[in-house]
Amino acid sequence: MISQRVSAVGRSPMPRGARVLLAGTAIWLLAACENGAQLPGFLQSKDSAAAAAPASRATRLVERDVEAPDVFQVTEGGLWDGRPSLGGVWVAHPDVREPERVIIRNPSNGKFVIGALFRKERATPGPELQVSSDAADALGLVAGQPTNLNVTALRREKTPETPQVPETLDPAGLDAPEAITASELDAPAASAAAAIAAAPATPPRPKPAPQAASLDKPYIQLGIFSIEKNAENTAAAMKSRGLNAIIKKQSSQGKTFWRVLVGPAASAAERAAALGTIKSAGFTDAYAVTN
Repeated sequence: MISQRVSAVGRSPMPRGARVLLAGTAIWLLAACENGAQLPGFLQSKDSAAAAAPASRATRLVERDVEAPDVFQVTEGGLWDGRPSLGGVWVAHPDVREPERVIIRNPSNGKFVIGALFRKERATPGPELQVSSDAADALGLVAGQPTNLNVTALRREKTPETPQVPETLDPAGLDAPEAITASELDAPAASAAAAIAAAPATPPRPKPAPQAASLDKPYIQLGIFSIEKNAENTAAAMKSRGLNAIIKKQSSQGKTFWRVLVGPAASAAERAAALGTIKSAGFTDAYAVTN
């Protein structure tokens, strides 16, 4: 009789609220397993957690200029006749078949500039390589004085660039989660209902504005100018024709130049219409660029 009473005293009865909470948790887990619901992260196995977050790698293509001497390359005397010319930086040669994008070097002083190459339509006395006023200024040429120049065609080449992706953390290396203790809740349903009723209404998210169709080359480059005033005059001429002209100031090896662009175009049709307007204004060497 005494031993039975001692045993009864040694076992403290579980509070009624704790028994209700544990029973509800067990029923919820059983229903989730039967309905195929996903368990919380701390109840999932290591393999399933790792499978739920596969690593992804994105590859981005970057454009860069590459010299193409097999397309066109000459090293011979060039001449600027001293008169101002339109169209930005360019040279002309009688052996050219199609307009090209080229790099023009002056070996005598180490200066260079990127511009356009055209076919020289008429014969003129002196060197065969005709130089524009902007190209002459960028290369340090003197009017009427022939200078040996090197002209090489350029081509756009796309190279893949893979960004580094941070390594996935091993759950085994993380600290163990703190122990979770159960406690009796005071009227959980009533508390939740009161909290929901007291919460302010969330305003609906505004719909995102429709984006313009993306193009690989939404801009049109009119020319590269070594004199800022010439670039400003060209941009003003395009704006007077209803085009969105912008000027980008850039530098290379201590040499500053200004690029005149039109765009961005929202579609290929819009870009083609703008290119037609630009060429009708006399900028026949204009071409589409990325930025």
